[in-house]
Amino acid sequence: MPPCLSWPVALTFFLASVTASAQESLHYQAPPDWIQIETASPQQLDHYGLPRTPGDPEDAELSVYYFVDDTVTVESTLELWTNQMLQPDGRPPSEMASTTSFDVADLSVTVLDVPGIYSAEVQPNSGMHYYKRDFRLKAAVVETPEGPYFFKLTGPSQTVADSEVEFNALLTNLSFQQ
Repeated sequence: MPPCLSWPVALTFFLASVTASAQESLHYQAPPDWIQIETASPQQLDHYGLPRTPGDPEDAELSVYYFVDDTVTVESTLELWTNQMLQPDGRPPSEMASTTSFDVADLSVTVLDVPGIYSAEVQPNSGMHYYKRDFRLKAAVVETPEGPYFFKLTGPSQTVADSEVEFNALLTNLSFQQ
């Protein structure tokens, strides 16, 4: 390592290059009415705003993640995201979650769907949580030879329902190149 780079800076460059490489391997096409938003971290490859359905309080959001860290597993991520969807009657969110699986372009895709009250942390480790009623989470895990990619769609239930055809089209038209 050149003497002018500290370990944290070198690690940041390494993670950014691995993430950029990963992003170039999985190909997908977002619909033209989805608005690209600046990403918040090196693990977040893309971030989109999906226009709200008239009458809904806000737009939906889709984030695409690729985690370099091997300790981030498909199971733990889907469990974390499922538990972000509280149920109004107090039931465990897992009781309302449904999953479907399919293959596209030799890639295994698992889709998670959970309605409820969105209660993710506002910022990691902040201790402050959203409390958004009548929301829906649709997540997809795309398993590739270089590791899983995670697609997380959250928003008002009707907006997510109205975006479902486009979300499914994005997933069924994936391609992967190494």
